[in-house]
Amino acid sequence: MTPSHAAVGNRSSRAVLLAVTCLGQFMVLLDNTIVGAALPDMQHRLHTGLTGLQWIVDAYVLLVAMLLLSGGIFADRFGRKRVYLIGAVVFTAASVLCSLAPSLGWLVAGRVLQGIGAAALSPASLALLVAAYPVPQERIKAIGLWAGFSGIGLAAGPVAGGVLTDAFGWPAIFLVNLPIGVVLLLVGLYSLEETRNPSAPAIDIPGTVLSVLGVGVLTYGLIEGGARGWTSPVILGSFTTAVILLAAFVAVEARRSAPMLPLRLFRQRLFTVSNTAMIVVGFALMGSSFFFSQFFVSVQGSSILRAGLQTLPVSLAMVIVSPYAGRLAARYGFRIVATTGLALAGLGLLALGMVHADTGYENVWWRLGVAGIGFALTMSPLTGAAIQAVSPQEGGLASGISSTTRQIGAVLGVAVLGAIVRARQSGGASFETGLDSAFVAAGAITLATAVFTGLWLVRSKPAEASAAPQHSIDPDTVITSNVASTSSR
Repeated sequence: MTPSHAAVGNRSSRAVLLAVTCLGQFMVLLDNTIVGAALPDMQHRLHTGLTGLQWIVDAYVLLVAMLLLSGGIFADRFGRKRVYLIGAVVFTAASVLCSLAPSLGWLVAGRVLQGIGAAALSPASLALLVAAYPVPQERIKAIGLWAGFSGIGLAAGPVAGGVLTDAFGWPAIFLVNLPIGVVLLLVGLYSLEETRNPSAPAIDIPGTVLSVLGVGVLTYGLIEGGARGWTSPVILGSFTTAVILLAAFVAVEARRSAPMLPLRLFRQRLFTVSNTAMIVVGFALMGSSFFFSQFFVSVQGSSILRAGLQTLPVSLAMVIVSPYAGRLAARYGFRIVATTGLALAGLGLLALGMVHADTGYENVWWRLGVAGIGFALTMSPLTGAAIQAVSPQEGGLASGISSTTRQIGAVLGVAVLGAIVRARQSGGASFETGLDSAFVAAGAITLATAVFTGLWLVRSKPAEASAAPQHSIDPDTVITSNVASTSSR
C-alpha cells in the first residue's frame, strides 16, 4: 500500500471509529431522556406509584454515577475496544430485559444492568476516540462531533419517547436500543482497533464498592422515607448506614496511593466550588425533568405524545446554547457565565412552580426554555473550572469527577424532590401542589447556588501558565457528554 493509500485507509478507519463511538454515546444519551416521556404510561401499566417511578430512574443514574470513573480506568487497563463492546452487549441485553419486564422489580433490575453497561460504554467510547486522534486539533474536532451527536440523542429523547409510548406502550422505548446495539457490535467487532494504557492505575475496588453502597443506601432512605415514614427504624437505619459507608469511603480514599477520588484535589477552592455547584445542577435538572411529563399528563391532561413534545423546549435550549457556553466562559470567565446560568435556571424553575392545571402552554414553554438555557450555560463552565484547578495531567480525571458529581446530584434530585411531593400529598395537598413545591424548592436551591458561585468560584491561587494546554476536551462540548476519566490519556 502506498503512503497516500495508507493515509486514505487511516482516515477511513478513523471515520468508522468516529461513527461507532458517536452512535454508542447517542444511545446512552437517548436513554437519559426517553424514559421521562414514558413514566406516566409505566405508572399506569405497572400499577406503581411515585416511589416506583423514582426507582426506575434512579436505579440507572446511580450505577452510572458511581461507576463512570472506574469504567474509564477499566477500559484503559483491559482494552478500550473490549470494554466498549462489553458495555454495548450489557446495555443492549438490559434494554431487552427492561422491555420484557413483567413487574416493577424486573424493570428496576434491568435499569441497574443498563447503568452498568452505560458506565462501561460511555467512557470507553471517548477513550477510543482520544486514542485514535493524537493530534490535539483533530481530537477537539472529533470530540466536538461526538458530543454534538450525543446532543441529538438528548433532544430526540422526549419526542421519540412520546411517539413510541403513544403508539406501542412503554416497552418500545427500550426495544429501540436493540437495532442500535446490534449495529454497534457488528461494526465495532470488525472495525475497531484495540488500544490500552499499560500504565493506567489499578482499579479502586474498595472505593468503588463503598461509594455505590453509600450513595445507594442514602438514595433508598430518601425514596422510601415518604412511604415508610421518616422516623421508621428502616429509614433511620438506612441514613445511619449511609453515613458510616460514606465516612469509610473517605477514610479509604485518603489512604490509597491511587484512589478513585483523590481527596487532595478538593484543597483547591475552584475545584471544590465547581463540583459543589455541579451537584446542584444535576439535582435541579434531573429532579425537575423527572416531573415534566407527569405534570403535562397528570395535571394538564395531555396525551403522552403531546407531553413529550411539550417538554422539548428544555432539551432544545440546552442543545442550541451549549456550544456557546465554553466560548462565553473563555471571554467573560467561568464565574460570570456559570453564575448567570444558575440564576436563569433557578428563575425558570421558580416560574414553573407557579403554573397550574389551567395555565396555557403559551405561558409554560418559555419557562422551560429559560431553565434549559440556564442549565446549558452552567455545565461547560463548571467543568472547565474544575479542569483549570488541577494540573494538565489530571484534566481528564477532573472532567470525569465533574461528570460524576452531576450524576450524583441527579440521583439525589429525583429522590429529594420526589420526597417533597410525597410529603405534600401526605399532608392532604394535591399532586399539582406537590409539584409546585418541588419546582420552587429546586429553583430556590439553584438560586442560592448562583450566589455561592458568584462569591466563591475563583482560584485560591494564581493560575499556572501551563493551564491552557490541558483542555484535551473542548469545553464547548463537555455539556452534552458523560466525560470520563480517560479523556486526556
